[in-house]
Amino acid sequence: MVDRISEASHHGYAKVAGLGLLLMAVLGLFGNFFVFESLITPGDAAETVSNLRSNEMLFRAGIAAFLLVAILDAIVAWALYVYFSPVNRNLALLAAWLRLIYTGILVIALSNHMGVLQRLDDARYSTALGVDQLNAQVMVLIDAFNNTWLVGLVVFGLHLLVLGYLMVTSGQMSRVVGVLLMIAGSGYLIDNWAQIILPVYQDYETLFLLVVAVPGVIGELTFAFWLVLRGARMPATQPDVQLSTP
Repeated sequence: MVDRISEASHHGYAKVAGLGLLLMAVLGLFGNFFVFESLITPGDAAETVSNLRSNEMLFRAGIAAFLLVAILDAIVAWALYVYFSPVNRNLALLAAWLRLIYTGILVIALSNHMGVLQRLDDARYSTALGVDQLNAQVMVLIDAFNNTWLVGLVVFGLHLLVLGYLMVTSGQMSRVVGVLLMIAGSGYLIDNWAQIILPVYQDYETLFLLVVAVPGVIGELTFAFWLVLRGARMPATQPDVQLSTP
């Protein structure tokens, strides 16, 4: 007898991915907005270092939250690959690799924040560099985190485009959610490419933030809830791999 992946197990993968995405949203919101953006003052190294010294445990918690996001990203990449493989195995694999590449870039970016902690906690840096140089190095590392993550988000935008295309072309999944994902992915690409190629990006930062934030939040959260609540619907195309049972 030849058994294909059951609807129940398929829903299980969808639920793992959806719950992982929702948990990542909470952790990312905490780490990025509640921690990093509240402690880091762009253009003011002295105030930033003072904030970090006064709230070091909070800063560490933000780093830990992002590391958990990276771990969950890897799990979600696997679950989404299994879930979308019946639609198009090659594109599902591409989407998984794009998410894993993004995850690797995020981890590399986070190493810069670990470098910040090292400079703040090791008295040898203060002795060797002095206050001004130490503060400057901290800001360089923070900028390195932001710039590295920016590159990663370009890859993440491509990941969302592929996922959206898979949903739109599946035949049974929500085309609306698929379109929302593609819009969100386009927003990431537009915003982050603009930061790379536009010298005057700061003049239009608010506009670009809206371009990426609104579609991103709506598209990704809608997708996460859809996976949890409606993900049991099987794609139109059956899986390529079959499991044989005696």
